[in-house]
Amino acid sequence: QVQLVESGGGLVQAGGSLRLSCAASTRTFSRNVMGWFRQAPGKEREFVAAISRSGGRIYYTDSVKGRFTISRDNAKNTVYLQMNSLKPEDTAVYYCAAAAAIDFGLARLGGRYDYWGQGTQVTVSS
Repeated sequence: QVQLVESGGGLVQAGGSLRLSCAASTRTFSRNVMGWFRQAPGKEREFVAAISRSGGRIYYTDSVKGRFTISRDNAKNTVYLQMNSLKPEDTAVYYCAAAAAIDFGLARLGGRYDYWGQGTQVTVSS
């Protein structure tokens, strides 16, 4: 069982920045592909970013490319999402997720992840 705890959400003005963190309670963190997803009110959950086990491969959804950066520290069992130039449409609950047995080519698919955090609210005001 893997527990994921997100932190770092909050209220920020458009153009501002936030850094989300997701701490994992597992000794096998480095064996997991890690992803960030978000869900806005009334909308379906959507993929945001994913990072491979070593950190050498990364995917982003098009709407956050150039603004968000995903990274991981396997020594600290933590994955991060640095969010810059935030827009009101980035407002959502952000979730991190872990997948052990996954081909990284499928990392955009939420259904492939085994464990999810409780989410952290990000609100961007205009």
